[in-house]
Amino acid sequence: MLTITQFQKKYPGSGTVALSIDNLHLEKGIYWVKGENGSGKTTLIKSIAGLIPFEGAIAVNGFELSRQRMAYTKAVNYAEAEPQYPPFLTGNELISFYKSTKGDELPLQLMASLGIEKFMRNKTAVYSSGMMKKLSLVLAFIGKPQLVLLDEPLIALDAEAVDVLQHTISAYHAKGVSFIITSHQPFNNSIVSFNARFVIKNQNILKE
Repeated sequence: MLTITQFQKKYPGSGTVALSIDNLHLEKGIYWVKGENGSGKTTLIKSIAGLIPFEGAIAVNGFELSRQRMAYTKAVNYAEAEPQYPPFLTGNELISFYKSTKGDELPLQLMASLGIEKFMRNKTAVYSSGMMKKLSLVLAFIGKPQLVLLDEPLIALDAEAVDVLQHTISAYHAKGVSFIITSHQPFNNSIVSFNARFVIKNQNILKE
């Protein structure tokens, strides 16, 4: 599913290595990436999402980011830990934009379960952190992703929304979608079953 080879990310300016991965291959599944603050979890997730430059190669289901970027970015969706969107756009406008790039398929059950219809016509400038988080999660499931990257997905969610998200992850995994999740908060193992857990330490990723 995911293959990372000769990956290296350096801090801009200094050239100091922030994260280095010689070779990593993950089959389809759900994976938990742990690490202390500043260890490189978000750097890894953003690199896989294609949002920041790096040295090396990353491929998902045969699509290599540097060579097949359009196909790759349709296959890989991402929700950041603390999402921010242009304050002049509404939730509906952001969904329309994501549909134009990711595909028309919407996660209707997730949208209904999170109750986002109550604020989607409002500009994101007035969103609370919880509303912003729910919107980011909905955006991460638009289209037909093969890999969904969730960076600290439980932050700012109420208990009901946490339960909804965990069941959504389980349901999508049953349909063949893979997940890489970073989280300081535990998941309910009876709902979300992880194939493996990794820890980022000393600029490298290790299997627990």
